[in-house]
Amino acid sequence: MDDLDFTAIATPRLRLDRLAADDAPVLYAYRGDDAVARFQGWKPGELAEVEAFIAKQSGQAFAAPDSWFQLAIRERASGELVGDLGIHFPARHVDAIEFGVTLMPARQGRGYAREALGAVLDLAFGAWGYRRAVGSVDPRNVASMALLRSLGFRQEAHHVESCLVRGEWTDDVVFALLAREWPFK
Repeated sequence: MDDLDFTAIATPRLRLDRLAADDAPVLYAYRGDDAVARFQGWKPGELAEVEAFIAKQSGQAFAAPDSWFQLAIRERASGELVGDLGIHFPARHVDAIEFGVTLMPARQGRGYAREALGAVLDLAFGAWGYRRAVGSVDPRNVASMALLRSLGFRQEAHHVESCLVRGEWTDDVVFALLAREWPFK
């Protein structure tokens, strides 16, 4: 998988591609927003942190084993950054691929997260050859749990106070989907 050729993923309304240096101010603005970061493991403290993150991502091979790769989610017509989608490529291809989606508040509620994740699931279960996908969610994040359920994911676990996020012990709900269950209708 570490030699997977990647340029972009297109959907009817979106384009998913690599984050670029000039995305840093927008990424910092929504990832640094308390309402967005509430259920996230990462909240950048300053713009330089986001710039360093993007620089590191730009030098990273797509689909490198045991790595997270962050894709930009852009409106296809304008090219405007509206969010990002993280993909954790497991160390072994037989393990589950994991996803996380973040959208800026002004673009939430439009179906963008579902459209982006659906396109990546098509590839994960198709060309990339994974058999299982997972998502991990703070159960207070009702919208993310609804998103995963809408795509056919089932809840498999609820771990109580299992994650320390910025000094707070939070629960973790694990959702999963098998390739044979996709596409969900």
